Amino acid sequence: MRVMVVDDQARALISDDDDGPHLMFADDVAPEFFLGVDDEGVAYAAAVGALRPRIGARPMGLREVGALLDDRDAGLLTHAVALANWHAAHTHCPRCGARTESVLGGSVRRCTADGSEHFPRTDPAVIMLVHDGAGRCVLGRQPSWPAGRFSTLAGFVEPGEAAELAVVREVAEEVGIAVTDVQFRASQPWPFPSSLMLGFWARATDDEIILDGSELAEARWLTREQIRREEVLLPPPVSIAWRLITDWLEARTAG
Repeated sequence: MRVMVVDDQARALISDDDDGPHLMFADDVAPEFFLGVDDEGVAYAAAVGALRPRIGARPMGLREVGALLDDRDAGLLTHAVALANWHAAHTHCPRCGARTESVLGGSVRRCTADGSEHFPRTDPAVIMLVHDGAGRCVLGRQPSWPAGRFSTLAGFVEPGEAAELAVVREVAEEVGIAVTDVQFRASQPWPFPSSLMLGFWARATDDEIILDGSELAEARWLTREQIRREEVLLPPPVSIAWRLITDWLEARTAG
């Protein structure tokens, strides 16, 4: 039995040896959440308040190390962090307010009063690379980001809204640009706290940027050459935004 421990800062113990960074499992912690079964057996997770470094390992978060882990470890860490966040935020029943308890290996919380069952939530969000079909794309910077850091546009899908329509709406709201040819590219779970990022490309039908004045501090049209020259700082490789941008840089048929 392997138990991965995650803390309230979404960190796990990461060991770095000659094989590169990988998860370190504990043998002195009781399991809380069932993660799955692979060739090495059953994997569980447990949540603690804070992790301390151990010999040969130190606490690291998904943003720091996610791009360096192999697919299995990155998936386990993402799953564990998402479950830990959900359990911490859903200790009481949304129907009656009574306490809930973890059941079925942590995949369900059951109300101790009315017996209702509640499942981990996933909030769909769209993230999109807007291009003009002629070698330029729009990147934006949030006010909280460091100077020079730019990324793709993004936003949450509203109730009853198709993901493709959310792309059109969010782009219009954030930068005032109309888009068409919305193409799904890839998805990425992002447990901060519970998003599923749906990645798209979309082609702009006009190029005047009009900021909404609230979400973005800045937005710019950038050419492939400007991005390759590193005129702006891109998001880290762990993010789907990085993949959307770098795939577009290498593309030959979509802008």
